Amino acid sequence: MTQHYLLSWLIPLLWLVISSYAVFTFVLTFFWNRIKPSGIFKFDKRLFITVIVPVRNEEENIGLLLNDLDQQHFPHEQFEVLVMDDNSTDRTAAIAQAFAAHSQINLQVIPLPDTATTSPKKRAIETAITRAKGNLIVTTDGDCRVESGWLQAIAACYAATNAKLISAPVTFSEERSVTDHLQTVEFASLIGSGASAIAAGYPSLCNGANLAYEKNAFIEVGGFDGVRHIASGDDEFLMHKIAAKFPKGVHFLKDSRAIVNTKAHDNWQAFFRQRKRWASKWKHYKSKTPLFLALYIFGCNFSLLTSAVLFAFGSLNALTFFCLLSVKCLPEWLFLGSVLRFFKKPRSIFYIPLTQLIYPFYVCFFGLAAQKPAYEWKGRKLV
Repeated sequence: MTQHYLLSWLIPLLWLVISSYAVFTFVLTFFWNRIKPSGIFKFDKRLFITVIVPVRNEEENIGLLLNDLDQQHFPHEQFEVLVMDDNSTDRTAAIAQAFAAHSQINLQVIPLPDTATTSPKKRAIETAITRAKGNLIVTTDGDCRVESGWLQAIAACYAATNAKLISAPVTFSEERSVTDHLQTVEFASLIGSGASAIAAGYPSLCNGANLAYEKNAFIEVGGFDGVRHIASGDDEFLMHKIAAKFPKGVHFLKDSRAIVNTKAHDNWQAFFRQRKRWASKWKHYKSKTPLFLALYIFGCNFSLLTSAVLFAFGSLNALTFFCLLSVKCLPEWLFLGSVLRFFKKPRSIFYIPLTQLIYPFYVCFFGLAAQKPAYEWKGRKLV
């Protein structure tokens, strides 16, 4: 009797939650498709860009990124590069300094103090901004690769929109394994949903590996004041503050020239640490929108797991379960396929079903794992 009563309201609730998620995904697809490229950059001597690259132990990657920056089509006299070395124990600083000696770009390697901090990346960015000459700040990471038109695309978007902050696309380098494809699909969902939310007027997600913002806007919102103690969130917390101060000042740059590539994780330990660090941010959100979205996505995926458990124990018939599964997964396929085509990742589209099979477990696992406030980044334990 109790079981019958429980199922009488639980199954309609599952239908309601999962159906709402389907509508939500269709809305994301609508706003993603509405985003248009910014066009051609018009030369403007008033614009000067400071590219900030926080690094720690990136000797295998930093030379490749600096070479990409050296090949930018954007006028070299209109940007500078600040490599913020956070006490690397390898040859990262030496490689960057050697590159600066013969490069045609204005490149500086700035060592950071060897003092304890809860958020090394925020410290690196804040220190760089005090030295930055640019009126537009652009951040990326030492393990990233950028196209030759990267800064041109950012400048074009800035000129066209007068944005206070620009979120730009990030994806993984060429996939060589199944796990690489799974990470690409999962990451595309984050970038795509973040872009759609921005287009809808509710900025939620962005990525510091490809972010631009006005130096004055950073100063006006107090930089990282209020969130400096949080290990992660040098990107999203700043975006939320700028969006609150300038409601129409946040834009997403949907331009293939602006895509930043980084490496997928090749071991599960590194993947776990990064995703746990990311998942930990939701409980610190002051804006209700990203907090609500984080809880909503968790709830939708938990609902699908609940329906799977009910099906496994015979409390839900096969037709109902597979209908619920289809209602959730088919709109996701449409949305993710659109995002992956933008990233020129057609092969990864075939891995969407496998990702969908794993993702509900993944979301629920990291949502719970993030409740333990301890992380590791670049060999350092952070809280």
